[in-house]
Amino acid sequence: MQKKHLLPILLFVQIIIVKTLAFFPETVENYYSNGFYPIVSKGLRSFFGGFSFSFGDVIYGILIISLMKWIIKNRKDFFKNYKANCLKFLGKLSVFYFFFHFLWGMNYYRIPLNEKLYIEKEYSEQELEDFTEKMIQKTNQIHLKITSNDSVKVINPYTDKEIFDLAQNGYHNLPNNLKQFDFQNKSIKSSLFSLPLSYMGFGGYLNPFTNEAQVNYMKPKYITPFTTCHEMAHQTGIGSESECNFIGFIAAVNNSDDYFKYAAYSAATRYCLSNLEEYGEGKSKPYLEKINSGVLKNFKESKDFWETYQTPINTFFEYFYDNFLKANQQKDGLESYSKFIGLLIGYEKITTD
Repeated sequence: MQKKHLLPILLFVQIIIVKTLAFFPETVENYYSNGFYPIVSKGLRSFFGGFSFSFGDVIYGILIISLMKWIIKNRKDFFKNYKANCLKFLGKLSVFYFFFHFLWGMNYYRIPLNEKLYIEKEYSEQELEDFTEKMIQKTNQIHLKITSNDSVKVINPYTDKEIFDLAQNGYHNLPNNLKQFDFQNKSIKSSLFSLPLSYMGFGGYLNPFTNEAQVNYMKPKYITPFTTCHEMAHQTGIGSESECNFIGFIAAVNNSDDYFKYAAYSAATRYCLSNLEEYGEGKSKPYLEKINSGVLKNFKESKDFWETYQTPINTFFEYFYDNFLKANQQKDGLESYSKFIGLLIGYEKITTD
C-alpha cells in the first residue's frame, strides 16, 4: 500500500468504527463519556483556559488561511492532478475526523439524558400551555426585580469576562441528580470570529480540539448568560443541542445572579411560544399579551440583531448544520434546540412528584 493511500483508507475505517459504536451507547457512556473524556477535557481546559484569548480561533484562522493559499496555488492544476489532490484532502480530513471524535465527538453517541433521568420528553398541548404560563410568570417576576419597571428592557451591566466568571456558580449549584455535570477548570472565551458567527446564525460554539467554550460577543448581552451556560454544557461532554439547552437552563436558573435567571427564563419563554405555533398559527398570541412589554423589547432586540445578519450565508450554514446534527444522532436537526422544552416539562414531573 502506498503511503498516500493510508490516511484516506483509515478515514473510511474510522467511519465504520464510529458508526458501529453508535449501536452501543452504554459502551460509549461508560468508557468514553465517563471514562476517557473527563480526563482529556480537564487537561485541555486547564491548558487553553490559561490563555486570555481564544487559542482555538487562532488555530482555525491559521488553517483557513492555509487552505485558501493552497486553493489559490493549485487552482489552475487542480483538475489535472485531481487524484493526488483528492487523496491529500481525504488524508487531512482523516486526521480531522480522528481528533474530532477522539477529543470530543464521541459524546454524540452516549446514552440520551432523558433515558438516564427517566424523563418523558413528549408532552400534550395542555402541558405546554401550562408550562408556558409558568415561564412567563417567572420571566415577568425576575424582569420586574431587575428593572422595577415592566416597560423597560433588561440591560446586562456585566462585561463578558464577568459573565464567564459568574457562570460557574450555576454549575456548582446544580441539583443532586445533575451533579455529574458540575466541573472545574473554566475555559470560556469571546470568539474572535463573532462577526462570521453572526452571519452564520450562531450564538456560540465549542471548539472540540481545545475544549474552549466560544461565545459570540456581538449578540444582545441580555441572553449571553444562557448562551454561556449552553456552551459550558458541551464542555461537560454533552453533544445534543436540546440537552445542552436543558442543562444550560438548569445551571442558569440555579445561579445566584438574577441576570442569569432572566436570560434562562426569557429564552425558555421564547421557545415555548415557538413550540405553541407548531400546534397552530396564532396559538402564541394570547400568551404574548401576558408578557411584560420590557421583556418583549428584549425579544425584539434579539430578533432585530439576527435579521441584520440574515443573508444567503446564514441560509447555507443553517442547511449545513441542520444536516450535520442529523448525521450525529440528532434526527430533528436545528429543531432539536427547541426540544429541550420537553425535557424541562418531563424533568419538572420527576422533581415534583
